Amino acid sequence: MKSHKMWIGGKWVDAESGKTFAVVNPTTEEELGQVPLGAEADVDKAVKAAVQAFPVWSNMPQSERTKILFRLAEAVRKNADELISLEVNEHGTPIQLARGFLAAGADEIEYKAAISRAMMGQVLPKTILPNTLAYLQRVPIGVAALITPWNVPLLMMISMLTPALAVGNTCILKPASINSLIAVKFAEILDTIGLPPGAVNLITGPGSTVGEALATHPGVDLVRFTGSSDTGKDIMRAASQTVKKVIMELGGNNPIIVCEDADVETAATLQAQRHFGNTAQNCSTPGRYYVHEKVYDQFVERFASEVKKIVVGDPKDEKTTMGPMTNKQQREKVEYYIQSAIKEGARIVCGGQRPTTPPLNKGYFLMPTVVADVTHNMTIAREEIFGPAAPILKFSSEEEVIKLANDSEYGLCAGVWTKNVAKALKFVNQLRVDSVFINMPRMMAAEFPWGGNVKESGVGKDGSLCGMEELTELKLVCIAHA
Repeated sequence: MKSHKMWIGGKWVDAESGKTFAVVNPTTEEELGQVPLGAEADVDKAVKAAVQAFPVWSNMPQSERTKILFRLAEAVRKNADELISLEVNEHGTPIQLARGFLAAGADEIEYKAAISRAMMGQVLPKTILPNTLAYLQRVPIGVAALITPWNVPLLMMISMLTPALAVGNTCILKPASINSLIAVKFAEILDTIGLPPGAVNLITGPGSTVGEALATHPGVDLVRFTGSSDTGKDIMRAASQTVKKVIMELGGNNPIIVCEDADVETAATLQAQRHFGNTAQNCSTPGRYYVHEKVYDQFVERFASEVKKIVVGDPKDEKTTMGPMTNKQQREKVEYYIQSAIKEGARIVCGGQRPTTPPLNKGYFLMPTVVADVTHNMTIAREEIFGPAAPILKFSSEEEVIKLANDSEYGLCAGVWTKNVAKALKFVNQLRVDSVFINMPRMMAAEFPWGGNVKESGVGKDGSLCGMEELTELKLVCIAHA
């Protein structure tokens, strides 16, 4: 089985310990390869390399950094077949979806590289101080530790790395251990585009050691993390020791509200088709469907009928629309939520079991599950599921459902289905979430900002020019001219 290396200071190296760990195919449970088991000593090497590269990269003209990143987009497309194969084998992403992720990632590189040239400072009014020119200049923060999640590996590495690099930061990329092979391939691509040595470094290994070392290292100026709220809190505590900046996209338990006057058939159809994409392993996946009691049965029936059309299978198969879950632990967690719902009085409309027929009796497969007759205080409605189960609840009034939707420790996003524009705007104004999608499933584009500071769902913006600004600081300059 092939062993791989980490990329530090422009060189391919083993872990200082010489130890490695296995990456496993979630479809077959077979080993795919070995990668270095990084630790604190490797983090220290990577930080030193990034610190050394920072003056070179940050002082490069913005136009030159942009050109290098355009080369990255071209290289990603050139290596599409291998990257897609790795995403399918290592993550279990259905091949059609993996192609879409790669195309979106290449487009996002070009978009963020281009808009980085539009970032401007600000000249302050001359009336503030006489005979003084004062202005604010945007500057890179420094060394950025990028700790990426396992759920959309390539796209998340691209979306976190590209803006940090574009504005002049140097980076240390720490992928989820599950996704280490595609991260190594991504680093191989980065090694071909003309980056200064150390501008990007790759360390593989567990978050408990590598992530902790990055968060506490005095040479790291910024930690960018996407993952669970609990892990985010641990990183914030560690980062606070050196008062470094943190940007985090954390958990979500996103409410979808289907009103009495909604187009119920369309709502149920589109939500069911989108819910189980990527095996529902997305922070933006709906966590709770609140459906008005007068249209509840209609919604459940239509939603379930669409879910039954989902093709669960080998992600290499062009017909497959849902593959396995990415790891055994997460599948067991989702199964716990499903069983807790049954014990607490909910009803399984479809799914809820592992497939038993070969070849799907191996791997981390779980059938798409619809759970009806859920109440707000059930475990499955209170916690982030992050897997293929959809709990559906009833409500009877707008006041009630707004209160229920806001009764969560999370505040990432929400959806509302209604034909009444005034009602929709009322929900927009009263829902305590970062983003609201009206009469549509959650859709994203590179131009949209994402995340924010609502409850435990994150700190700081991602995406668009807003997200890029988070990766800079504003430096005040005052010049006396008389």
